[in-house]
Parts: sequence; C-alpha cells; structure tokens
Amino acid sequence: MDPVHRALLRTHRLELSGQLLVSDTIVPFLYQENILTEAQVEDVESQPTNRQKCLKLLDILPSRGPRAFDSFLRSLEEFSWVRDKLLLELQTPGPGPGPGPGPGPGASSTDVWRFPDSVLQKVPSDRDLSRLASRLGSEWEAVLMDLGLSAEDLFRCRSDHQLSTHGAVLAGLVQWRRCEGKKATVQRLMQSLQAADVHPSVLEVLM
Repeated sequence: MDPVHRALLRTHRLELSGQLLVSDTIVPFLYQENILTEAQVEDVESQPTNRQKCLKLLDILPSRGPRAFDSFLRSLEEFSWVRDKLLLELQTPGPGPGPGPGPGPGASSTDVWRFPDSVLQKVPSDRDLSRLASRLGSEWEAVLMDLGLSAEDLFRCRSDHQLSTHGAVLAGLVQWRRCEGKKATVQRLMQSLQAADVHPSVLEVLM
C-alpha cells in the first residue's frame, strides 16, 4: 500500500472504526476482490464488537498490496460520505486554506459539516432514523443516553433486539422521537453525536 494511503488510514483509524459496519458489505467485498484471505476474514469476524472488527481490518489492509486501498474505497458503497471525505483529503493534503475563510483553530466539526436550517429543524422520519441507526457504531449507547434515554431504556432496547444492533439502536431513536415530539430535531441529534464524539457527517443520510 502507498505510504500516503497507509498514513491516511492511520490518521482516521478511530473515526473510521466508529462509523463503518464492516461485516455486512465491506469484508465480503474485500474477500471477493482477493484482498483478504479466508483466514483474515475469520480473524476480523472473530472480534467481539464492530469497532474492534474495523480496527482489525485496518491493521490488516496496509499489508495487502497496492490494490488494497482502492478496493477498500470501492467497498464503501454504503458509506459514501466516508469515501468522499477520504478522497477529498487525498486531493487537498495538509491544512492549507480552502475556498473562503476556513474554520479557525477552535472551530468545531459542525463548522465544516454545515446543514441547511430546513434539515436541522426537521423531525426525522422512521426511514431517516433507520438510516442513521445503520451508520452509528459502538457509540450508539452514548448518543442515546445524551438524547435522554436511561440505562433501563437501553437495556430494554438491547433485550428486545438481541440479534440486531440496528434494531436496538432504531428502537432507542424512535423512543426518543416519541418522547420529545417536535423537539426531536436533526439539530438535537447533532448535539448528541458531538457529545459522544461521533462525526456529524453521519447525518448526511438525513439530507
């Protein structure tokens, strides 16, 4: 793998591990493309959490030859915002100024990822929440607790959906929306994502 590509994956290691669900499409695609061996697939899938699966995959990829990075980008079909961000960073290396006044040293990530007010003020639909649930990684419990759910609520979500993390996350998000009503806005979601150190770009699925 090109040293630049290796460095990019290393720089975004923790961010990627919080956003990607590797088991559904990414690992099967990389196996199909002969980037991963069967033993490596088993090694990734044997990890206990999604975050650890992703971290293990990121450990393996740099040693898988010159095609590994491009194949990894192509595997991100369902995570296009992640792929686009990586490609953008490759095109504009370094912290050089972008068009117009860039964010200052103390700027938050929302200064970079701006959403129209019409999006920020809307109450997400079931479909929106389902898309968001599929994008949240291991920080989903922290996000839901910041949204106001209790530990007992989270336990109930996990118990009712023991075989589906997506189902548990979606149930929690629907409960939050039901409790908050018109206050359950995208802007409120963004605040809780930041509190849980999840990049707000995951909300692009709601636009």
